[in-house]
Amino acid sequence: MVPSIFKDKLAAGEFIFAPGIQDMITAVVADRVGFEVVYATGYWLTASAYGLPDAGIVSYTEMVDRVATLVRTSKAAVVADADTGYGGLLNVHHTVRGYQEAGVCGIQLEDQEFPKKCGHTPNKRLVSCEEMVEKIRVAVDARTDPNLQIIARTDARQSEGLSGAIKRAQAYREAGADVTFVEALHSDEEMRTACTEVDGPAMANMSNGGMTPMRNIEEMKALGYNFAIAPSLTSLASAWAVEHALRESLRQGGSPQPEGVPMMDFKEFCSLIGFEEVWAFERKWAKD
Repeated sequence: MVPSIFKDKLAAGEFIFAPGIQDMITAVVADRVGFEVVYATGYWLTASAYGLPDAGIVSYTEMVDRVATLVRTSKAAVVADADTGYGGLLNVHHTVRGYQEAGVCGIQLEDQEFPKKCGHTPNKRLVSCEEMVEKIRVAVDARTDPNLQIIARTDARQSEGLSGAIKRAQAYREAGADVTFVEALHSDEEMRTACTEVDGPAMANMSNGGMTPMRNIEEMKALGYNFAIAPSLTSLASAWAVEHALRESLRQGGSPQPEGVPMMDFKEFCSLIGFEEVWAFERKWAKD
């Protein structure tokens, strides 16, 4: 069953800021912090699970399995990146059904050619607007749970300029997309224009190191956004902490106790990951 919280928050006009989740440790930490909606990021789940770049290498089967694991692990509702739908119209239909069965509350589809590339890297190639419109129509028709939200992303800013990207987003919205996502905008003015000219809820990508200016919740609300993701925050923070601990402490210092990198207490992590339930089960069912 698809949770309704994402759809309900959008309908109520409540701003949603979802962290990117790259692995299940991050998922349980996000639960602890109290996020109600999280984002299954294609870039970082691919990097974490397979050590590969976000270049269309990971298959639908691999990604939907990873997303389903996240849905089972997290207490939050999951919005999931589904790239291009992994092929043509029949693939899009199959992808939407599979992600819906996995339990996501939103599925993001983009208008790049397959295999795709990360939206903040060069040399992206797009399908025609007409082809993407058909994909959105198929996606809308494929869902059987009305709580599932269809997010249409366009990467046209790079090759067709702001006006071309906006025209595509408008067409995708008219085709039935619940949320539009104009990716890799370059300024506040571009962001404001896209939100103003495209009807319905708008999504922003606050990707650390990306092309789009980094803005806080109040600033994004003022620009016209309803929903934003921070896909790279947890991964980049984790990668820095791991490298620092390995290099400064273990490699150079020969010590397993890193300086300058705070660590969670091991007992605390055991509780976080679910060992207390295991121990309670063992106490209940242990034989004398």
